[in-house]
Amino acid sequence: MRVPEGGGARHDPGVSDAAETNQQGTERLSGTERRERLRERRIRASRGARRTLGRAVAQRTLRERLALLEHAAEVYDLDEPADMYGDGVVESLEAKVAGLLGKEAAAFFPTGTMAQQVTLRCWAGRTQNPAVALHALAHPEVHERNALSQVSGLRPVRVTSEPRQPTADEVRGLDEPFGALMLELPLRDAGFVLPSFEELTEVTEAAREREAVVHFDGARLWESTVHFGRPLDEIADLADSVYVSFYKSLDGYGGAAVAGPQTLVDELKAWRHRYGGTVFQQFPTALSALVGLERELPRLPDYVRHARVIAEALREGFAAAGLPWARVHPEVPHTNEFQLWLPHDADTVAEAAVRHAEETGTLLFSRPWAAPGPGLAVTEIDVRAAGLEWSAANVRTAVAEFAERLAEQVSA
Repeated sequence: MRVPEGGGARHDPGVSDAAETNQQGTERLSGTERRERLRERRIRASRGARRTLGRAVAQRTLRERLALLEHAAEVYDLDEPADMYGDGVVESLEAKVAGLLGKEAAAFFPTGTMAQQVTLRCWAGRTQNPAVALHALAHPEVHERNALSQVSGLRPVRVTSEPRQPTADEVRGLDEPFGALMLELPLRDAGFVLPSFEELTEVTEAAREREAVVHFDGARLWESTVHFGRPLDEIADLADSVYVSFYKSLDGYGGAAVAGPQTLVDELKAWRHRYGGTVFQQFPTALSALVGLERELPRLPDYVRHARVIAEALREGFAAAGLPWARVHPEVPHTNEFQLWLPHDADTVAEAAVRHAEETGTLLFSRPWAAPGPGLAVTEIDVRAAGLEWSAANVRTAVAEFAERLAEQVSA
């Protein structure tokens, strides 16, 4: 059912009283304890909300997650034998991914961190150069505890630290040789930003001028087709290998795949075994990935287009609330995910966001708020199926309700 225009009414007074009690109790906690309590309240508010702009997979219950497999029979014959060490349904998933990306073959991995380490290690062996050129904000540099160097003996070389995609001139001008160029598409920590297709083509050509291979960190590549104006296989054709995730966009239980030439994939599977990634049975994860490819992948373009409606409504809502300095980044989202920046202390904003959800039953911000600097707060907006039910008017009303509570928190 489509959400009606306008804002949501407040819950009964008992809920508001509970939120006030939570707030008073939180003020007496340490910073770490306060943030943990706030996280718990955000999850409870998410589960109890009558309407949500988005709800992270991590906030869903086991029952909700298991329900995904109710659709498994639609994507795979459940009377087939269960997989063992990467055969059966896992091989079917690999073939599906290879076809979607226009590559000869693909290898399934239990995690993206393992998938990319193994891939870049194999390329280093073939190019005889362990240097991997990548962005300073790329996932391996920020979120993997130096795994490329500590585990796989690779040497990351930063092309740029600017909050944008690397340019062809930067790749050409890198002052040392490198065996592989890794491009994260989109670059999450810069705001889920993508280059234009022409810029991406130029960057890959620049890498090959340097006699390097090109690897796409495409954890969220699935939702890039609208921005690029190209199908997945045409985008993937620019790279020698492409990594994709099954849970970030497709709501799967986990897992990843790397697609590329058959000879590379054969080598990936050998190293997958050595890294401990050839798990005895992985049918729940593989089935959930196939369900995601069947059900979520076709919806992603709609999510991206509606994210642009949501982003504009957020700007309009904050301007109408007297907060024109709120910033949506990118101004026109490149994917169905983007950033929202506010010039306030992150803990203050987070408290206001949770109070808004607790008191109105409307969850506008499902993800945590980070503090990129003093007096600044940033969160990520993720538009999925639930977000399609929100009109621009719904967003503007929810922003007005949130802004009231933010003003109260700031003046408290």
